[in-house]
This record gives sequence, structure tokens and C-alpha cells, in this order.
Amino acid sequence: MTAAPAKKTLRLVGVPMDLGAGRRGVDMGPSAIRIAGVTHGLEQLGYEVADDGDVGVPAPETRAPGDTHARYLEPIYHVCNRLRLRVRRSLDQGEIPVVLGGDHSIAIGTVSGVAEHFHQNEQKIGLIWVDAHADMNTPESSPTGNIHGMPLATVLGLGHPRLVEMGGFWPKVDPRNVCLIGIRDIDETERQIVKKSGIHAYTMRDVDERGMRAIMQESIGFATDGTAGFHVSFDLDGMDPRDVPGTGTPVKGGISWREANLLMEMVSDTGKMTSLEVTELNPILDVKNQSGEVAVDVISSAFGKRIL
Repeated sequence: MTAAPAKKTLRLVGVPMDLGAGRRGVDMGPSAIRIAGVTHGLEQLGYEVADDGDVGVPAPETRAPGDTHARYLEPIYHVCNRLRLRVRRSLDQGEIPVVLGGDHSIAIGTVSGVAEHFHQNEQKIGLIWVDAHADMNTPESSPTGNIHGMPLATVLGLGHPRLVEMGGFWPKVDPRNVCLIGIRDIDETERQIVKKSGIHAYTMRDVDERGMRAIMQESIGFATDGTAGFHVSFDLDGMDPRDVPGTGTPVKGGISWREANLLMEMVSDTGKMTSLEVTELNPILDVKNQSGEVAVDVISSAFGKRIL
């Protein structure tokens, strides 16, 4: 392992939320990543690690789902808003927030907090989003009403105003600075939203044909063009289920373990990553915490773990 060039505090924040998903289990994701040794791995790389514990999240069975087009909207809003404040405070203190999920709806809070920190300094951020799914449904287009299929659309300013307007400004990111990598399972209506959005979307066919190195070189260029840096939102279902069996929405033919680590190593090389989140780890579906260990691998690569 290669140590970080200077000690910097990484602030871990767990968000044990599965309100946005269609099945239970991802609420245990933050614990699984901790148990797999994320703190020790980052400390070995020379960082100081402060664990902020978990944002409080109500259990789905204690709340009514509400609007069938945006299930659990109100509790998701409140959890994401609390997360927004924690993330912004961490950045204000000169730290790097590392958010552990939880379903991918938590990205609404994470990206809002990161964007707000830079917005107050009249700067903007880029976004690299790794996922099997586009996460660009809206309440009107979603076939399920599950909000974990809507967070990228939300931070782009599309979707329910309650979530879109979090933090008092929107959109949180300019689509020209957004790169979506690894998609291979998209609803027909959502496909049109992606095409019209102006983001840079890379399917698994693109990964197969061009290779991860070329795609990351291009993506980093887009994410850093006129920005203060970029946030990385990494959904573990972006990876192949053979490597990550513990995710609630697996889709075969995904990013390999080596490709995922290359992606994160190239992120680290830039020195421009403002913040990171890893989502959708479901220990109920995992095998001996294999997916938790993979999550620690990719997090470590993002912060400087190297072969030599």
C-alpha cells in the first residue's frame, strides 16, 4: 500500500436506509462495510479516520408509504436533509466525507451537501456515478415508485420538488459535468430522460468496446471541466454480481473487480475527488461479507491504495 501524501481526516457517515428500495436489507450495509475493515484500511493509507456513526433512519414498517409514485417521500426527505447537513459540515471543516449506504436514495442528501458547500463559494462540482441503473426516473415515470431509482434525476433538478429543492438551490450539478458509468438495465421511459438530460452516459457495451481506462480519462475530463472537483457515487450493483452478490438489484454482466479498482485508482490519481459514497450493499444476500470486503477494496483504491 502507498501512504497518502499528507494526513487528512476522512469522515465516515453511515446511512442505514432502505426506505427507497423495494426490499429490506441494505439498512445493514454500513455495518457490513465497517466490519470488513474500512477504518483500518484507510488508516493504513495514512489518513485519520473519524466515524460519525449513523444518521437516524425510521424502519419502513413504522411509516406509511404515502404517495405510490414516490414511496416514503417524507421520511426519505428528512433523512437526506440530515445527511446533507453532516456532509456540508464535514467539508466546511476541511474533511473528506465518506458516506456508507444504505439504498441509493441517500445520494440526494450527499450530493446536496457537497454541492451546497461549494455553491456558497460560487463553485460547482462534477459527478461520477457508477451504477447498473440510470437512477433517472421521476415520480411520473417510475414503474415502482421506489425513490432509489430517482436520485440522479433529482440532483439534476428533475422530480419531486420536495427533494429537488433541498438546500434551497437546484440543480445541484450541471449535466455537462455528470458521467454515468456501467449502466445496463434501464426502463424505456427512463432511456429517453437520459438521452435528453445532457449527461455523459457509458453503458457496459462502451466499457467492453473502449475499456475502463479510456472511459475514465474522458469522464474525469468532463467532471473536472470548470468545477472545484467531483463527487463519486458508487452503487455496488454497478459491479458484476459474481464479485458482489450482496446487492438487492443485481444485473449480470457488470463491472469487474479489477475494472472497479482501476476506476477508483484513476479517481485517486486526479486528487480532485471531493467526497465519496458507496451504496446498495445488502448483507442478507451476501456470502460471508464478500461484498463488504469488495466495498472496502474500492474505497481504499479511491484513497490511494496501490499495487506498487
